Amino acid sequence: QVQLVESGGGLVQAGGSLRLSCAASGSTFSINTAAWYRQAPGSQRELVAGIGSITTYADSVKGRFTISRDNAKSTVYLQMNSLKPEDTAVYYCNAFLGRLNYWGQGTQVTVSS
Repeated sequence: QVQLVESGGGLVQAGGSLRLSCAASGSTFSINTAAWYRQAPGSQRELVAGIGSITTYADSVKGRFTISRDNAKSTVYLQMNSLKPEDTAVYYCNAFLGRLNYWGQGTQVTVSS
């Protein structure tokens, strides 16, 4: 069974940093393209960052967040620096392995002011 498992969320003070990880397992395919989304209470899920042949970022996180991947470990990362209270949300990993798309279960990030 293919799974994307996120980790690294938690509670951090404003200005702090966290690194989220998304590890893929159970597939013979490596991660093709991947992205991190987030969803705050009462809000729609939004794209935070994506990685494929290029990387893309939401304007709200440019210069603060960095998406990267380690193909050997089938893992995608999201380094989040200079965190703000408005970054508080559940963060979800999304990835294509082969031609199939998968979502992780989400990890909570809470930034206190």
